[in-house]
Amino acid sequence: MSYNSVALELNKGSRLGPERTEGGDHGTALLENQLNVSDFVKIQRAFEPPEPSQAICMSREEFIQRMTEIVGWGTKEEYGELFDKIDVAQDGFVNWDKLTSFMLLSLYENDERAKATVVPQWKDLEFLPVKHKDTIQKVIFLKSSSRYLTISKEGLLGIWGENLKLQETLPITSDATKLKHLWVTSLVSLENVNKIAVAFTTKEICFYDLLSKEEFPCQYKLQGLKGTPVCMDYWYDPLDANESILSFGDITGKVQAIAFTTALISLFERPASACEDEEATVTINWAELLSGYHKCCYSLEHKLHHGDWVRQVTYNASLDAIISSTTNNTNTVVLAWKEKTKKHLKMTSFSIAQGIHAFDYHSRLNLIATAGIDNKVCLWNPYVVSKPVGVLWGHSASVIAVQFFAARKQLFSFSKDKVLRLWDIQHQLSIQRIACPFPKSQDFRCLLHFDEAHGRLFISFNHQLALLAMKREASKRVKSHKNAVTCVLYSSVLKQVISSDVGSTVSFWMIDNGQKIKQFTSCHGNAEISTMALDANETRLLTGSTDGTVKVWDFNGYCHHTLNVGREGAVDISQILVLKKTTLVVGWDRAITVFRPQNFNQFFIQPEEWKGGIQHRDDILCAAFLPPQTLVTGSYDGEIVLWNNSTENAHYVLHPDYQRLLKSKSDTEPQKFLGAGRSCSSPPTADQATLGAGSFEADTKCNNAVMRLCFLEARKNIAATGGANLVSCGGSGYVRFWDTFKKQLMAEFLAHSGVGSIIMSTDKLNQYLATGDLDGWLKIWNIEEYCLNSSKSKITQAPTLIRSFQPHEDQISSLEMCELGGQSLIMSSSADCSICVTNVCGAPVWIFGQAKHWKIENCFSLPKKDTNLMENEIQEESLRDIPLLSKEELCFNPTGHSLLDKKNKDESIYNARSSEVINLGIKYKEKNICMKKSHNPYNDEVIQKSSSAFRSLSIGALKELPEVNKPAFLLDPEKYFREEPEEECPQIPELPSLSETLKAVFVEKNLFPKNILDREQRAKQVCQETSSEVKIKGKKKQL
Repeated sequence: MSYNSVALELNKGSRLGPERTEGGDHGTALLENQLNVSDFVKIQRAFEPPEPSQAICMSREEFIQRMTEIVGWGTKEEYGELFDKIDVAQDGFVNWDKLTSFMLLSLYENDERAKATVVPQWKDLEFLPVKHKDTIQKVIFLKSSSRYLTISKEGLLGIWGENLKLQETLPITSDATKLKHLWVTSLVSLENVNKIAVAFTTKEICFYDLLSKEEFPCQYKLQGLKGTPVCMDYWYDPLDANESILSFGDITGKVQAIAFTTALISLFERPASACEDEEATVTINWAELLSGYHKCCYSLEHKLHHGDWVRQVTYNASLDAIISSTTNNTNTVVLAWKEKTKKHLKMTSFSIAQGIHAFDYHSRLNLIATAGIDNKVCLWNPYVVSKPVGVLWGHSASVIAVQFFAARKQLFSFSKDKVLRLWDIQHQLSIQRIACPFPKSQDFRCLLHFDEAHGRLFISFNHQLALLAMKREASKRVKSHKNAVTCVLYSSVLKQVISSDVGSTVSFWMIDNGQKIKQFTSCHGNAEISTMALDANETRLLTGSTDGTVKVWDFNGYCHHTLNVGREGAVDISQILVLKKTTLVVGWDRAITVFRPQNFNQFFIQPEEWKGGIQHRDDILCAAFLPPQTLVTGSYDGEIVLWNNSTENAHYVLHPDYQRLLKSKSDTEPQKFLGAGRSCSSPPTADQATLGAGSFEADTKCNNAVMRLCFLEARKNIAATGGANLVSCGGSGYVRFWDTFKKQLMAEFLAHSGVGSIIMSTDKLNQYLATGDLDGWLKIWNIEEYCLNSSKSKITQAPTLIRSFQPHEDQISSLEMCELGGQSLIMSSSADCSICVTNVCGAPVWIFGQAKHWKIENCFSLPKKDTNLMENEIQEESLRDIPLLSKEELCFNPTGHSLLDKKNKDESIYNARSSEVINLGIKYKEKNICMKKSHNPYNDEVIQKSSSAFRSLSIGALKELPEVNKPAFLLDPEKYFREEPEEECPQIPELPSLSETLKAVFVEKNLFPKNILDREQRAKQVCQETSSEVKIKGKKKQL
């Protein structure tokens, strides 16, 4: 075994010599835990043989003597104990392989022990805004689509996003009885076949198809059960998704299971009549299933619980057994399994005093934990039924729920007095106690669901749902904000970075050194700031919050306007798009919320109606604009709608699987459906279409949610060449290139695999594309030559990957690219509370707020630009005409004092994600007049500024230049700068007047109305009389 790999694993830290700490922990005082890298180097040399083919072995006495001499510290007794631990087989000798194997095993055990004793830190208990009116019966998490499902007794299904935003609610009903007589008892997800199963008090189990084109159809209905099913569980083989088992228990004490053998093809046999109508509900009678009519499945059952309600049931693959429990003290927990040669189940049971409410099984520890009515949590070996292997004491009331924290080998338990405890399984000790502030109630129902992957613990109390979210383990990483960062912008006017977080704080940073200048706190109270944008002049900052408002700020922290986006309600704003004549806000609805400049004379501003109405079938998440009038919006279901921003009418829909033309308002009117995103005329797409998608490749293709849209404005001739001019990204990590002129998908490639949705940003020259994912990884692609020309087939090959790295420990929430001194810089914000900056080519990653100041020109080796070229550029910028801003255009800058403007076309976009060239030369009345002063956005002082091109230069001490020869224009100035004779300068002849050159080949009376001709004639007469009077007066003065 290689020494280097072992030694580095064993000692990543340093030890202060062989000194001992009196009274220290016994584990750390062991000799093997105090050896450092230098000690192992000495030990390895002692075991090095003279020839590679040989191996040196040491006896106990030899090992003690050699180690004492070589290491130089430690007693003989300690080295003797170490020898005995290494020589487990008692061979009487040890060698280097035995020593390293023991040390690695010891290190692993220490890590596992340390992990188990780590007490998780929790955020404050949060109550989620549910719409359930009755008891919540089940909470589950769908791994494939990263969504949560909740269902209540009255039959209301809640669908939650990964961000725990309630996306929609659907009523689950049965045709057997009216809703007021119907209760839902349980819910399970059949992820391998994209379905859910719901159990009712009508002794039915209904199977709903999550990928259907219809609203939310019931595909199968299992009837004729002898008892009402009250608990269910579903398992499928990850290696063969055809093999699956649905187990359920009823109020008569019967445990039943349906084993499916061809689940991917069909769960049950469909009659010939149902094959014609695939959406028709197929009714299956339990007696038919028992008789063996359905060849694709078979049933199993047992009645060992003898009439007691089955409280919980589950199938475990490692035991290959169905585990069920009741509140009876006889046959409390039953394990049932089927032997291959026999039809009936074999069973074994645990009898627990007073019964249990719930249980959980840990396959790695091979332990069953039971929530006892007698206030105890017991740990059982499934093969030892006589007594538990451990008892956890501490609850003062009946325990109603237990669940393992598998990774840390810990256990959650929740008792009837609303106390949550966390147990260390190895030491059987309570390491954490949390009292939950639920209302006082004698009769209540609680559920416990721990989503280990996201560190979220859900506790339901009747119809309420509470969340305990784990805090991330503290790391030594520098934090830019105290809370998760949600958005980052770059102001090229100020040369500053602006960031926001979930704690409603906005911070300003210097791009030159990464240090904070100022920050505004409580911008929206305690509500999260989800997105930001800058106005046209970059003198106003717009912040969008989950409280349903967008606020307009100046850089002194004064709020000028409040836009009532949510109409007094909380909404999830994902993007603010500031255009020349409108401000658009999207993110929580299928419609575009619009604000117009003429209303910005008030503080509180109400939204106006978008003339194009609702064209999306799901929530709009993002938007982008291409001058002069093309607007695109992307939604959760993967559709991209193309709009004419001038008329506000939609004319086309793009989707990876289809395109459709919007001809009239009736065509664009969305079809009525129960759940947002369930299209009746299109294939199932997006996250909501894959609520239960577990069909591996299908989920990757179906998750098309559009998280970001970006126009490639630098590509000027796309209409002629037929290349891509729009980029979209989002669900399943895909990036897509579109041609909006030909309305087609040009290219599609997987940028990030297995990480869910991604975000992106591009530079102003459209050379680079940066993409970020939920794991904190950032990739930079070269798209300068990608999809420049049209092609008959869709391109699936990815562009050149320039750089791939992980600047963050958590998901990347925002990306921004900017140009500084000829370099493309990339700024990223993350939920790990940090903001990073780096460049395209591989420079180090710097964190805003770090103690060590950086100098941006040294960090990224910015190239120097030619001075003459810069002066020429400045002159060219100063010669450009920029019209004065109208009153409407000054809606974000009422004073009209800002001299900083951007060149724009008919309908220029001012978006937080765009990075455009700042033009400081403004023509008001004459050309070639450059403004030398501009207002500082921080105060009223006037500062001297030469031109925007010099802003990216840092002024420092000048280096001594080597002696150079004088240029020719200095040696002979007469030759280069003498004035040319006037006669050599060609005179531009003055053009004759139009009246002199125009030949009347037509009769004016036939072209113009009589009143216009008469008015012109009177004007000529007045002009002649006036000129003659002036001449007469001039002559009199001369006389």
